[in-house]
Amino acid sequence: MKRNTTYVWATVVFLALLGAWLPWGKKDGGNQKDIVATAKSAGNFDTLVKALQKADLVDTLKGDGPFTVFAPTDDAFDQLPEGTLDNLLKPENKEQLKSILTYHVVSDEVMAADVAEMDTAETVNGETLTIQTVGETVMVDGAKVIKTDIKCTNGVIHAIDKVLMPN
Repeated sequence: MKRNTTYVWATVVFLALLGAWLPWGKKDGGNQKDIVATAKSAGNFDTLVKALQKADLVDTLKGDGPFTVFAPTDDAFDQLPEGTLDNLLKPENKEQLKSILTYHVVSDEVMAADVAEMDTAETVNGETLTIQTVGETVMVDGAKVIKTDIKCTNGVIHAIDKVLMPN
């Protein structure tokens, strides 16, 4: 029995050391990409990235930060009323699109555990998000946080299931 325990502990120590050395063992989860590059490579934020490009916000979210982005998934954008997204992406609606997108961004890195303890958060566009935690579910302005702590070099992304609309 003692021999098996020794092997188990040796394996645990080896994996811990290996994890510290390999990229996915890094403190930041191994992600060496900024918020925009992370969103692009994730595969479920394509609409958000397109909207960021149309609103000229890509350079901002590639900046130093730190930022927390409550990022609507492609499915969240699909839930908008028909024609809404196409209308927002028109050049003449750039300022409205920018206002909506900056309503999803907080100027600080706020990890999920901290978000769950908050009641509100001030966004980059100056308005305030309402945050509610019920059990294990965190809601931001009525949107459910469905994936948390996607660490980036300049902040963090939390995926949400709907597009937030400022007042």
